Amino acid sequence: MNIRTEKPEDVATVRNVNIVAFGRENEANLVDRLRGIASTFSWVAVQSDQVVGHIFFSPVVIAGKCSSTLSILGLAPVAVLPNYQRQGIGSLLIREGLQECARSHFQAVVVLGSPDFYSRFGFGTASSKMLRCEYDVPDEAFMVLELERGALQDCSGMVKYRSEFSLCE
Repeated sequence: MNIRTEKPEDVATVRNVNIVAFGRENEANLVDRLRGIASTFSWVAVQSDQVVGHIFFSPVVIAGKCSSTLSILGLAPVAVLPNYQRQGIGSLLIREGLQECARSHFQAVVVLGSPDFYSRFGFGTASSKMLRCEYDVPDEAFMVLELERGALQDCSGMVKYRSEFSLCE
């Protein structure tokens, strides 16, 4: 399994991976809208020269009290082709993606998803860091991970995703 940055020739395949993994076009359309925006990161999992998984990170902002130098990303989506699910590919994409985000000097990542799954990577409830989601979601499903210890200690407020997310419905 090889994790690498998405290449231009991967775009159609990445779109297909997201459609097949989620059974709809919403996430694929979101990635297409976000691709090319500054500070977005897109990685693929490749097995036997086939893209079998994808992960995407895009910038978010905190409306409230926070350092103006804080760089924070939202993880969404992570997708793996059904025949390759439950083999650790999604976990590998997340681990590698988080390492790359840290190497790129981002200080935190938020995610909306399963607490049982994402807690394995160090994510905890965002509310424990005085952050809330702009969307009406269960508290335990909106999580954050500090990539830099203490990065969120003086932050509080609402995490806002890019406007492209509002077109997902």
